[in-house]
Amino acid sequence: MSTADFTATITVDATPAQAFAAINDVRGWWSETIVGSTGTVGDSYRFEVPGAHRCTMTTTESVPGRRLVWHVTDSSLSFVADTAEWEDTDVVFDLTERDGRTEIRFTHVGLRPSGECYDICTNAWGAYLTTSLHDLITTGTGDPFRRGTTLETEAAKHGNTELLGLGGGA
Repeated sequence: MSTADFTATITVDATPAQAFAAINDVRGWWSETIVGSTGTVGDSYRFEVPGAHRCTMTTTESVPGRRLVWHVTDSSLSFVADTAEWEDTDVVFDLTERDGRTEIRFTHVGLRPSGECYDICTNAWGAYLTTSLHDLITTGTGDPFRRGTTLETEAAKHGNTELLGLGGGA
């Protein structure tokens, strides 16, 4: 099985500075419930989907308009055997200007196909990146995890209902 880290790339009609600002607006594209701050080296925030997933992200590298790196600690995934699968991984955004557009290359270093979370986590990351972050950058409105949202509705939004064994579907 491959040991390649999960990577996804999107291209948006925005400057690298605009894309970088949107990435740092984690409440606008990932979760309204995030507590803490982002963007400056040393900033730390907590992400949580109650009963399913929590982690703390600390900014370890921040080059405005070019690169952003978050280090994952205090991670717990309730839906896999290795609940700390995300511990000591890194979430990396590399931005490149191409023909007046910005390419955002996302890599979750340590999220690999051999991990139990891979299918579920890549479905969710893919949706947050290709839909929510993309829309936040291009329209000003993303589709983050909302306050009061349940695991079931969030799983359905990302096509993870069956993978999480929640039945039903969306």
